[in-house]
Amino acid sequence: MTEPAASEQAVKAIGDLAAEAGIEHVHMLAWRDLDDVEAGGSELHAHNVAAIWAQSGLQVTMRTSFAPGRPERRVRSGYTVIRKAGRYLVFPRTVVSELTGRLGPSDALVEIWNGMPFFTPLWCRGPRSVWLHHVHGPMWQMMLPPRLAALGTTLEERIAPALYRRSNIVTLSESSKTELVDELGFSAGRVSVVPPGIDPMFRPGPTREAVPRLVAVGRLVPVKDFARLVRLAIDLRERVPDLELVVVGEGYERDALEAQVSDAGAEHWIRLAGRVSDVELVELYQRASAVVSVSVREGWGMTVTEAAACGTPAVATRIAGHTDAVRDGQTGILATTDDELSSALEAIVTDGALRHRLAAGALERAAELTWDATAIGTFAVLARDAARRRARST
Repeated sequence: MTEPAASEQAVKAIGDLAAEAGIEHVHMLAWRDLDDVEAGGSELHAHNVAAIWAQSGLQVTMRTSFAPGRPERRVRSGYTVIRKAGRYLVFPRTVVSELTGRLGPSDALVEIWNGMPFFTPLWCRGPRSVWLHHVHGPMWQMMLPPRLAALGTTLEERIAPALYRRSNIVTLSESSKTELVDELGFSAGRVSVVPPGIDPMFRPGPTREAVPRLVAVGRLVPVKDFARLVRLAIDLRERVPDLELVVVGEGYERDALEAQVSDAGAEHWIRLAGRVSDVELVELYQRASAVVSVSVREGWGMTVTEAAACGTPAVATRIAGHTDAVRDGQTGILATTDDELSSALEAIVTDGALRHRLAAGALERAAELTWDATAIGTFAVLARDAARRRARST
């Protein structure tokens, strides 16, 4: 990704908010960071916001878990990353580090709640906000053994919401906010929607190739449901003989997906590309007929809007997050069942007029999304909490 560069307006806006709120040092608590082998959209979001905050004069420290092959401490894009403890011990050890001041001074704290919370309401008394991108729901059963999945579900749906009831929550989309309110019981007034931005490197390219090509990007894990996408593509290939599918990303489901592709004899037109460079990713988006996401859960669907900035429409599952990232019938097509997804994919790769109309809508939508706006919006929530606490103490 290109280095996020804050505009003068964003620097001034965040600087003014910080000065008024009395915030100079911010600590961010996250499960993983951008250098982690399993990093995804949440980690990219945190990195871009932290980088713009740092450019605005804030001292930002991110505390996260150990990443193999990475140093314990690194300064990245103006902010400091501290990686200690494993996937589970990072939670109690981070709390101890905060309470003992080992991470240095802090005027405000951001907790990134990604499945397992850091329980900041129990121990943090200063200004804070919580980033919660989506409800995990069925993801627990897809990622963990039954007993641990049941524990995760109970923690997310019953225990944590009661503790976080008075917290200020930031989420990515209106549909995710609805989930947080309806499923977890948060007050609508406590949940702010701040959409993610799009890196300026994503932009339209030269004339597209005539080959009907689908591109999907994400970690090869159950929640992304790439096995379903491969199955749909194999079925569609019978009606669109020159169809191609490129899947970008790595994960522990790679072996199973390779076997699925091999069993279908589809190695010559389905490519599991693994990790690719930024340049390659942009070119894949630019040349694709459509980007596809059949995820079970998403807070937004950043690959969808990245592709939109390249003038590439989307076909995606009708879930929270996607219903905001994709404007159905304007920037892409949302669907639920296999038949609906298959029909949408066939239409978008065979109907040039439809594809051209959706591409124009995708470009228009993408122009609304900037990381400056995301950085300002997320910091404004933190600043409001600081002002509220200050007013309460006087």
